[in-house]
Amino acid sequence: MKQQQGGGGGVLGVRFESQRFRLLSIVVGCFLISVTFLLSSRPDTGAFDTLSPKPWLEEARSTQTTAIKTVKTSPKLGGRDFLVDVVPQRGAQGESHGRQPEQQSAGEKTETEWVKDTVIIEERIGGAGAGGTERAEQAEAESGVNAAAAGTDRQPGTTTVEEEEAAHHDDLPVQTTGAAVTTAQPAMLKTTTATATRPDQLPVPGLFSDGAETQKVGGRAMKLQADPATIITTDQTPAIIKQTTPLPPLCDFSDRRSDICDFTGDIRLDANTSSYIVVVDAATPGQLHKVRPYQRKGDETCMGRVTEITVRTSSSSPSPSPQCTRTHTVPAVTFSIGGYTGNIFHDFSDVLVPLYNTVHKYGGDVQLVMTNVAPWWLVKYDKLLRTISRYAPIDLAKAAAAGEVHCFPHAIVSLRAHRELIIERDRSVDGLATPDFTRFIRRALSLPRDAPSRVADGTGRKPRLLIISRSRTRILLNLADVIRAAQGAGFDAAVSESDVGDSISRVGAEINSADVLVGVHGAGLTNMMFLPPGATLVQVVPWGGLQWIAHMDYGDPAEAMGLRYVQYEIGVEESSLKDKYPRDHEIFTNPTGMHKKGFGFMRQTLMDGQNITVDLDRFRGVLQEALGNYLAQ
Repeated sequence: MKQQQGGGGGVLGVRFESQRFRLLSIVVGCFLISVTFLLSSRPDTGAFDTLSPKPWLEEARSTQTTAIKTVKTSPKLGGRDFLVDVVPQRGAQGESHGRQPEQQSAGEKTETEWVKDTVIIEERIGGAGAGGTERAEQAEAESGVNAAAAGTDRQPGTTTVEEEEAAHHDDLPVQTTGAAVTTAQPAMLKTTTATATRPDQLPVPGLFSDGAETQKVGGRAMKLQADPATIITTDQTPAIIKQTTPLPPLCDFSDRRSDICDFTGDIRLDANTSSYIVVVDAATPGQLHKVRPYQRKGDETCMGRVTEITVRTSSSSPSPSPQCTRTHTVPAVTFSIGGYTGNIFHDFSDVLVPLYNTVHKYGGDVQLVMTNVAPWWLVKYDKLLRTISRYAPIDLAKAAAAGEVHCFPHAIVSLRAHRELIIERDRSVDGLATPDFTRFIRRALSLPRDAPSRVADGTGRKPRLLIISRSRTRILLNLADVIRAAQGAGFDAAVSESDVGDSISRVGAEINSADVLVGVHGAGLTNMMFLPPGATLVQVVPWGGLQWIAHMDYGDPAEAMGLRYVQYEIGVEESSLKDKYPRDHEIFTNPTGMHKKGFGFMRQTLMDGQNITVDLDRFRGVLQEALGNYLAQ
């Protein structure tokens, strides 16, 4: 019985010991789980690095990489703190943790701590509060990723803004505020005080956006963060958003007829060097252009007679801009009256029509600046020039002789030209068209008629037909017969024998009195400018395949002016060329093929080399068409 009882007690003892072992196992297991959890949440515990879920820390720790965490408080921004972690250069020396004091300015608090490899820029409100602490911990937690990307060696240090700009002109700043500037560099940390930044040191893209953005700075990867609640606004840091806008091109060389420059600012016209100088700041890229302000671009013969104008920028250093001798409050428009001027067609097509198109918007408040001035030209067109501008024109040559420097707020060099004698409404800056110019001419010269005479006006007068007479080339040899034929058709016919030296007012009044204007192809047909709208122009085209140039120079402009246009093309028998060349000559069999020899040949042979005897039987049909136009008014 006792043995049975002793055996039962042994079984009970074994069971008791088994329960204690299980309890101890549970306690030990809980302890190990707790330790494992703690180690997992603290990967910087050196003794258990192998348990860390972030094995990349072992490499970062083995190279003893360090960084600087700077917390800076400034009363200038309402007590805001800035947390800045900058990836330092890796080296063989340095502690993983430590603290480094930093000089403090009045009212500012700065604390620097060596931390893990990362570059975090963060603005914090309310100092080192709970929100700031959480963001600082987040910055430390993300440090390893940036440390792996930062492969270059560098040592932490400090320097001034001036020293770094002298040594690293390509450095890119990462943040600038009204109270502090913190710039990440490849080999150094800079913390200083500034109130402005250069245009090339503006914040990197994405710095003020929500979330984070990675940028390359000095060959290193940087992580940029900003709290949406702390985005810097314009009124806080105007220096950050202020940028130097690149100066647009001063000149446009794309037009086929002329190069034109149009610019605004501090403008100096140095007459002595024929230069327009636009004063800019030193950071603005320089420009230099050379323009000949005449509307025959590509014609070397013509443009060789035109003074070249230089248009360039200049800063106050290294050499100062010329000082103004006279300051104007109105814009300047510069053009040449060299080239082919002196021929009425070119006077209007190359100068007066483009000039009106260019300056009309100023309403007379514009200063004309002229090169290659001929005094007689100014006298002839004085009334038109006085209507265009309220100010006496500046002769650039005379201004240069006097050493003058004229200053303007705005300047245009060269004129806006379209087609021959035409302003195209869709190309005009002010939406002008050719009838606007002819209306301007009639007003400036006080021409009375804005429409042809009417048959039923009660006066009983016949429609007036005026023939432009030529005395040197392309002479109408049977002019008297043509006059008689016109009279027989019912016109009051007359001849206009105006000369280049005649007053434009007198010529304009004579042409304005006509209902039909007749003439052989040539500059004299430019006088159609003075005709009343609705009148008829008859152009007699010489032999030689010149129909295209005749229509381009006078047919198209006539229609653009609101005139009725009739083109009479002569035959071989009406040309004096039949007396110079045999009938099988190319000039008769293939006249357009001879155009390949150039305009000089065309002018000498086909224009200046022939006179005309009109076939009256054919020409009477033209007179009847012109009379029909008049009766249809």
